[in-house]
Amino acid sequence: MITLGIGCGADAEKVLASANTAASEDLHILCYTKVPLKGSAFVGTVISNHPEVALIDDLRAGKIDGAVRGTLPANETLRYLKTAYGVSHLERIALLETAHGDRFFLAPVGVDEGWTVEEKVALIARGRDLAKSFGLSEKTAVLSGGRIGDIGRHPIVDRSIQDAILVAEKTGAIHSEILIEDAVKECGVIIAPDGISGNLIFRTLTFLGTGIGHGAPVTNIPGVFIDSSRASFGYVPALNLAAALSGKNNL
Repeated sequence: MITLGIGCGADAEKVLASANTAASEDLHILCYTKVPLKGSAFVGTVISNHPEVALIDDLRAGKIDGAVRGTLPANETLRYLKTAYGVSHLERIALLETAHGDRFFLAPVGVDEGWTVEEKVALIARGRDLAKSFGLSEKTAVLSGGRIGDIGRHPIVDRSIQDAILVAEKTGAIHSEILIEDAVKECGVIIAPDGISGNLIFRTLTFLGTGIGHGAPVTNIPGVFIDSSRASFGYVPALNLAAALSGKNNL
């Protein structure tokens, strides 16, 4: 049996409904909230004036096996996560699934992540480990802001193409230009040109394109922490991903 924690900020009932759906005799879930919520046989609550602090402190203390941000505010929660684990930045890699069932890990997905060649190289190494652990291809596609033939049309596009070629050379990945629709067919890891475009890919696929966002594990801390969007329709996929990464369940 494993125990997960999930944050309940705004729209706590949506989080509670997801917890009740995902929970089982083998998977107990604690909802971290400021207000009392009605639990169930396998869903409990932890009431705190600062649920993001309580959630992360319990993860670090080993009281829970994994954590999902749920609807807790991103800034406060991720800032405390960095402080608690003593890291200067977070590396998140999202597990996405297209409407056709193609799964892949995407990074960077935070607007302040993956801006340098070195950061992308590090994300590829961690993304390949995740892909391997989930039985996905370790083949990696590095996207740029245009095709090779677009060089000369704008300096920012030129720079993204140059960076993508360099990252691909350093990691043995493929420079897939801007052709993400081809990359998803054969690659288990896809690297966006930057965190802004990565975040837009995630939002377009999951909120407009009937795909699924399974959540984004934070890969540069020892604990299992799944970042999730407050705009998500539900958190069952993120809870399942947290359970899978805890090593005691299957996605």
